[in-house]
Amino acid sequence: MAHVIYKYHIYTFYILIFLIGLIGNGLSLAVFTSKNMRKMSASSYLAALSAADISTLIFYVFIEWLRRGLVHINPDTEILLNVLNKDGPCQVFLFLSYISRVMSTWIIVIFTIERFTGVCYPLKSFKGNSKKILIGMLIIGGLLVLYKPILSGEYIARGQVTCSSNPMYSFGSFVLDSIFALLITLVPFIIITILNIMIMRTLYLRNYRHSELFAETTKIRLEFTLILLAISFFFIAFNLPYSAVWFKNFMSSRFLSNDTYNFNHKDIDYWRGVLHVTRTVFYLNYCVNFFLYSITGAYFRNELALMLRFKQRKNRIYKSHIRSSRFGSSNHSGTIATYMA
Repeated sequence: MAHVIYKYHIYTFYILIFLIGLIGNGLSLAVFTSKNMRKMSASSYLAALSAADISTLIFYVFIEWLRRGLVHINPDTEILLNVLNKDGPCQVFLFLSYISRVMSTWIIVIFTIERFTGVCYPLKSFKGNSKKILIGMLIIGGLLVLYKPILSGEYIARGQVTCSSNPMYSFGSFVLDSIFALLITLVPFIIITILNIMIMRTLYLRNYRHSELFAETTKIRLEFTLILLAISFFFIAFNLPYSAVWFKNFMSSRFLSNDTYNFNHKDIDYWRGVLHVTRTVFYLNYCVNFFLYSITGAYFRNELALMLRFKQRKNRIYKSHIRSSRFGSSNHSGTIATYMA
């Protein structure tokens, strides 16, 4: 019973992360695609990151909650679970979840490279190519994760319909899943860490040599660099525990014999519980960026405030228009002019 309650609380966090992430990333996407921000290449990457995070929240976090969490709240929803695990929906959602995670991770890597060239080699920065780079990433990422829907499908496991890898190709799926895990964890960690160290070193040397803080860099570039450092830090902090525990559990499930499993089942259950906790922390990746932008970016905060004030003003004008129409007010144009002032 305690185990069920524990899982219920974990899956409650899933849906909270999903809702907060949708709102935060939606606002971030609106800000970075606004007229004042969309001209900058850095905004293109951060807008794409917000879109990728929204996609990951829908096709990975929310689907995971439907598959695992909703059943604990309402067992009657098992019919929906069976639909998600059927051939067709199974492959589609697997592909979308994998490509979303690839894009979410590698957009941070590409943004890091963009900031690295902008700070360390400003004359060689690839500012004008952001859209082409993002489209190229999407195509390459889609091709790389095609193996997952091809090697997966609807199978029966422990008397239940599951969306899982084809047992006939279990070793091939294991190898490809291991490569995928490395591509969205270890490889990005190494690239992001090395480039961020070089960025911080360059900024420190400029401050030391010119005695004026970032004398030859603009404030907007500095803010985007601070945003990058914040995103990178939390990306690694939230990913690393889950990646380590997932890899341990994955290797154990592949290479432990049944006798060993029966002997160590308590230890295995413990690590599965740890995996649930670290996975929840990992999901925070997809809802935390809005708060990081708000803390580190004054331009982001200003643009967000302008956008929200504009929305409020439009709502007031609309309500004023409705009232004027209802009561036949002759001062309609004057009211609008007042609100637009």
